[in-house]
Amino acid sequence: MGCFECCIKCLGGVPYASLVATILCFSGVALFCGCGHVALAGTVAILEQHFSTNIRDHAVLSDVIQMMQYVIYGIASFFFLYGIILLAEGFYTTSAVKELHGEFKTTACGRCISGMFVFLTYVLGVAWLGVFGFSAVPVFMFYNIWSTCEVIKSPQTNGTASVEQICVDIRQYGIIPWNAFPGKICGSALENICNTNEFYMSYHLFIVACAGAGATVIALIHFLMILSSNWAYLKDASKMQAYQDIKAKEEQELQDIQSRSKEQLNSYT
Repeated sequence: MGCFECCIKCLGGVPYASLVATILCFSGVALFCGCGHVALAGTVAILEQHFSTNIRDHAVLSDVIQMMQYVIYGIASFFFLYGIILLAEGFYTTSAVKELHGEFKTTACGRCISGMFVFLTYVLGVAWLGVFGFSAVPVFMFYNIWSTCEVIKSPQTNGTASVEQICVDIRQYGIIPWNAFPGKICGSALENICNTNEFYMSYHLFIVACAGAGATVIALIHFLMILSSNWAYLKDASKMQAYQDIKAKEEQELQDIQSRSKEQLNSYT
């Protein structure tokens, strides 16, 4: 076999569906974790500088955000390992790899592991749907603030006395208590907040993090379809293996009967 034929056969053994899902999963998790971590830090800075000057008012929120940042580290590490495991499982169950390395035998343990991956990926997919919905909350909050600033900048309201009556009360979102001071920002002060780099970066980073969570959900759905197909393939392969074992056993018994018959016939003659 030439070098070109070997390369073609090796490329045929690559589980491209699992590879695409792994790349999409890594990209989505990286966007969510990286952008989400920086955006959370920027959110704390905005709250401390403008909406809640007393540290005690947002102490609980700061602790929650710090805990979420540590959770992000764990999510990134876990999905890096889990994506590699699923990619390896895709290589194992690729039929072209079986042809490349010869005969193989599926075991009950292997089928159980494949079924466990299907269940675990389903649970993670449902969990990431919740993460995707949760990551849309800060996007909605920042969008409301940004749209309010656009109203202030509009020619109809710019330079009029009604500008100072346009306010954003961050306390209504429940992230800081109602006794937080000032809690509400109006008019030109709100416009200055929207012009800061912290607000601009946090807003767009939350959007990217939400998109990353959505990409991770799509990747897990893709993985779920692949794993279900691989589990069905292993199940059919086990049935074919059992059929071949029974067939080989019957053929061996038939050969033994024929050999004994020939021996008895020779002894008679």
